[in-house]
Amino acid sequence: MALMVAPVMDQACADAVDLAREAAVRRADVFGVAEHLGATAEGTRVATHYFACDHPGYPGWRWAVTVARASRARQVTVDEVTLVPGDGALLAPRWVPWEERVRPGDMTPGFILPTDPSDPRLEPGFTGGELAADEDPVDWSFTRGVAAELGLGRERVLSADGRDLAVGRWLAGDGGPVNELSETAPAHCHTCGYLVALSGSLGRLFGVCANEYSASDGKAVSRDHGCGGHSDVTPPASPERTAPPVWDTISVDTSLFS
Repeated sequence: MALMVAPVMDQACADAVDLAREAAVRRADVFGVAEHLGATAEGTRVATHYFACDHPGYPGWRWAVTVARASRARQVTVDEVTLVPGDGALLAPRWVPWEERVRPGDMTPGFILPTDPSDPRLEPGFTGGELAADEDPVDWSFTRGVAAELGLGRERVLSADGRDLAVGRWLAGDGGPVNELSETAPAHCHTCGYLVALSGSLGRLFGVCANEYSASDGKAVSRDHGCGGHSDVTPPASPERTAPPVWDTISVDTSLFS
């Protein structure tokens, strides 16, 4: 493996401090150019001089002026002048694409979230495709009715990846089995009359709670979830009331002493 050899500083390029400062001043304008911070060799007869930037809006930034000298030439020329961040420079936050900034739960009224055509959570559904136009209208109407009954007829449906991701989120969420609510429940949701089962493969694991007094009302819950509002919980038996005595030996009849 070849060893990386650091470039040797060209003396003429290293001495071109005034030339580099003059170029930085022209480029900086009102930003200002402060003290010389040093120079580094970039390659053969190429070096970069650094000058501090004293603009209050750019703390820690510095002017970088790259100079070069042609082979067998005595004159040094300026290649590039730019403002670069140094140690402790104030930097803008890293730019994050919009689709990566959106987080679960960010959907609000009027918020439109496009779906990527290659989203692995979805796959093509059954719509009849190009053959639908060639079908007999009566037969196709019957086919569409059956498709609608089976939950088909949508352009895209959940893929296996989409279902697996949903299962993972729901099991790990508040409607899953691993939380204090489920651990203290008298019974699980799979025996509760308020559970409305989902259709399809997800229905084997989840349903929707229909108990208005439960914190999970209207939400997907796992069948091994639970809460204190289970339909089999009955109110405690009220204590029996004793019948009035046949002969009252406690009350005082004041009329006897009047």
